[in-house]
Amino acid sequence: MSGTPPTSAVFTAAITLKPAPPEHFDLAFTATTQPCPWPKAYGGDLVAQAAAAAMRSVTDGKSLHSMHSYFLRPADIGAEVRYEVEVVRDGRGYSTRQVRGYQNGKPLYVCLAGFAAGEAGAVFDAAFADEVPGPETLPSSAEYLAERDGGSMTEESKAYWSGGRGFDMRHVPGPVYLTVEGERLPHQAVWLRPFDPLRPVDGLTDAQRDLAALAYVCDYTILEPVLRVLDLPWARPGLVTASLDHAMWFHRPGPLGDWLLYVQEAVAADAGRGLGTGRFFTRDHRHLATVVQEGLIRPT
Repeated sequence: MSGTPPTSAVFTAAITLKPAPPEHFDLAFTATTQPCPWPKAYGGDLVAQAAAAAMRSVTDGKSLHSMHSYFLRPADIGAEVRYEVEVVRDGRGYSTRQVRGYQNGKPLYVCLAGFAAGEAGAVFDAAFADEVPGPETLPSSAEYLAERDGGSMTEESKAYWSGGRGFDMRHVPGPVYLTVEGERLPHQAVWLRPFDPLRPVDGLTDAQRDLAALAYVCDYTILEPVLRVLDLPWARPGLVTASLDHAMWFHRPGPLGDWLLYVQEAVAADAGRGLGTGRFFTRDHRHLATVVQEGLIRPT
């Protein structure tokens, strides 16, 4: 594997947008999908890039509170995606945007994004998983994979899992890279944080960048509880997965400088599809965001 220290720059590069003349809607931006060792680009690139495009279209201080997405086609790796933003509505308390991503002249991603001005109200947090061991007691992906090989894993995919995704990820129970570590239970938790401090991103505030970071990193592991209960590690030869649709709600802001706990659960698996849910918590038990995603799961 490469001796280059892992960095979160892959994420901030992904959400760095260039304004472009709109062809379909009100505003347009381009962004580039980041390297990965699979035949198609990482789905979190599209979600985070669309979130960044939508946030750059809202100039009255409202904050992103939800996204509902569909993945229509696979995206080419290392190629530009054009995001067209439609200003659907701007109200006093809430605003709505539609974002469509195009590549090679065809739509490959679409979402609706909601923004809220915020107001005083009652507060409730979902329960934090207190029994989960702390991240300092768990091996990093690089440490776990250092002396392991097998299945369809290549040196390229090993390096990517170890340090190419921008975030340090530590699994409870163990990872599902080569085998399903631990029991075949329909739930898991992942501690995560950027490998190094997140860099500023042109056109976004730090708070907006951090929201985009949650949208970016959530897709890496959201289907893993389904894979875990089906006994399907990532390196199983012939395994094919793909994101189909995705929903995310942002409950409250929180900086991404410290560890976050991403608690995940498998909800259903049938007909070649699996549904997973996830919740992001800070170490002091604040519930930042909730994710639901359905994906294609094809074992052979």
